[in-house]
Amino acid sequence: MVTRIPREPVTDALRDEWSTLEAVLVELSDDQLAAPSILDGWTVSDVFAHIAGTEWMLTGREVNSTRNVADLPHVRNPIGELNENWLDFYRARSRQELTDDFHDVTAQRLNALEGLTEQQWDAEAFTPVGPDSFGRFMRVRVFDSWTHEIDIRDSLNLGVPTDIVPATAARKEMVTNLPYLIGKRAAAPAGTTVTVDFTGLAPRAVHIAVDDRAAVVPAIDGPADVTLRVDLVDYARLIGGRTTADPSRVQIEGDTALGERIVGNLHYLI
Repeated sequence: MVTRIPREPVTDALRDEWSTLEAVLVELSDDQLAAPSILDGWTVSDVFAHIAGTEWMLTGREVNSTRNVADLPHVRNPIGELNENWLDFYRARSRQELTDDFHDVTAQRLNALEGLTEQQWDAEAFTPVGPDSFGRFMRVRVFDSWTHEIDIRDSLNLGVPTDIVPATAARKEMVTNLPYLIGKRAAAPAGTTVTVDFTGLAPRAVHIAVDDRAAVVPAIDGPADVTLRVDLVDYARLIGGRTTADPSRVQIEGDTALGERIVGNLHYLI
């Protein structure tokens, strides 16, 4: 069974996020683009190249490998190898070519999404989170692009994202993994309730009840056994295992031991 996701909030989020990233790209100096990012082996420019390359791949465009990247310490899978090939492609090109390509590919992708029928949007597709709807895949693209905006800003001390539209879509995508993180990885016992209170740009309290399996529920009776209060940007850093992640920024109320176990098992992105 696929996840049916409304199209307009996702396409609006992609449009806003890519527009923001393009504006940041244009405004950065050459020195800022060449600066190391918080991601191993990547400069700030490489982060933009990665986003552009991923979207080009979704149009069917390919680039040839120019070296063996499989043994690089930060490459862990075939997707990582494809990412590095796109970085090498743009490292051999000017910043203007990268800027022009970023603009062109995001415009192409938005046009393609607007041309889809509802059946195509809801159809089952291969996604980074397994078989699900194409719409879910596009929400993952919002989450990925928004997370990389955080990476770029953290690398250059530019503050945090300010657009609520992509942040809301990213939060909805992150919430889908909470039952797995709490019920499976943190092994919260049956009968446990957990509230994750996201604060900051797109605030929302999310409740998880653990029965035979953990699941997001609309409400719980009374206070949860443990409440985690965390800024949405800080949460994104934690699940991504970023060097800027700080577990101490998560406020834990209730069952401290379980809360600390959940926080300690949040990193799942590679």
